[in-house]
Amino acid sequence: MRTLRSRRATRAAWAAATIVAVLGAAGCAAAGLAAGPDTTASATPTDTAIPADTAAALQAVLDDTRDEIGYPGVVARVITPDGVWTGASGTSAPGGDTAPAPDDHTRVGSLTKTMTATILLQLVGEGLVSLDDPISQYVPDSPNGTATLRQLADMTSGIPSYSLDPAWQAAYFGDPSAVFTTQQLLDYAKELPLVGAPGEVWQYSNTNYVLLGMVIESVLDRPLDEVFEDRIFAPLGMDDSVFPASSAAIPEPHLVGITAQNQPAGQTVDATDWNPSFTKAAGEVISTLDDLTLWAHALFTGEDMLTPELQQLRRDSILSSPPPNDEQGGYGLGWGQRPDGYWGHSGTIPGFTTSLFHSYDDDTTIIVVVNSDVQLASGEVPAPAVFEALASALG
Repeated sequence: MRTLRSRRATRAAWAAATIVAVLGAAGCAAAGLAAGPDTTASATPTDTAIPADTAAALQAVLDDTRDEIGYPGVVARVITPDGVWTGASGTSAPGGDTAPAPDDHTRVGSLTKTMTATILLQLVGEGLVSLDDPISQYVPDSPNGTATLRQLADMTSGIPSYSLDPAWQAAYFGDPSAVFTTQQLLDYAKELPLVGAPGEVWQYSNTNYVLLGMVIESVLDRPLDEVFEDRIFAPLGMDDSVFPASSAAIPEPHLVGITAQNQPAGQTVDATDWNPSFTKAAGEVISTLDDLTLWAHALFTGEDMLTPELQQLRRDSILSSPPPNDEQGGYGLGWGQRPDGYWGHSGTIPGFTTSLFHSYDDDTTIIVVVNSDVQLASGEVPAPAVFEALASALG
């Protein structure tokens, strides 16, 4: 981060890019990578502990940020060449007495996008789709039908996010248990003006990934819950992860998450059982810190998921334009690169926030899970704020 102004812009942008679902808007600061260094993420963590002074500093981050921000609980993991640290602070439920644990289930929000984009790239490798295919080839009534699958995946399609539509907001917050179909979400998006012509502007839009989910289901003729299980969870041994489809159920044990969205000022509500069907392939997945550790290794190496060529294509997908992407950082095919050298994504869904990032330069992975999406005064949400503090503590 080169200046105080760019640091503030980056934080605000990436906090937005975690998909605060009701807002549906985001910025992202990131950087172009014409040919990324030939480096890989660290292997699956072992029991090797990191140095005691580092562990103490990381634990202090969790305790201090919880005191400062006021979320119920956090569980996090840091994987470095020196070892692995897992820490927790607070409780798994507001007013509870049990600390969050690595096997507690949580809703990961937009981390789902990293998985959806991976499945899309698998289909490219199998010759079933091309990133240059127009979305209208699969969804004839899509807005901006000439936008390509690549442009949907990197958020340059010009298609607005349905979550900006007041009618959608009224329907969702009027009944958080409601089940939405993909067509309903697309219809909400069609009520909004286009953001711009394909390729001309960048705007974070959940509609893009709902549409990509429709493409995946159409090409494979299978529902997304089965596709995610067969192509992501089962091959990686992510036994505690699920794509819940229309169900609001979350497996035990699980975190209890709070939100302030659509609540009177200063009040929060338990959003644990709010139905996630409004996010589809943009944000439905349920997982655990332990499973996200497996996913991080696969995402940042491509191992067991993509060929080396497709993984490099993904590395090379980071945009340097249009704004707010620039030469210091940008978004790509379901992930982004920050100016500080970390690659990954964050996720927000009512009640929960997550962050999952990797530095190829330092071979360090940071994963954060928080049972709150209550925004800070800065506009950030908890998990990304904790991630930044952990990254800073590592130096």
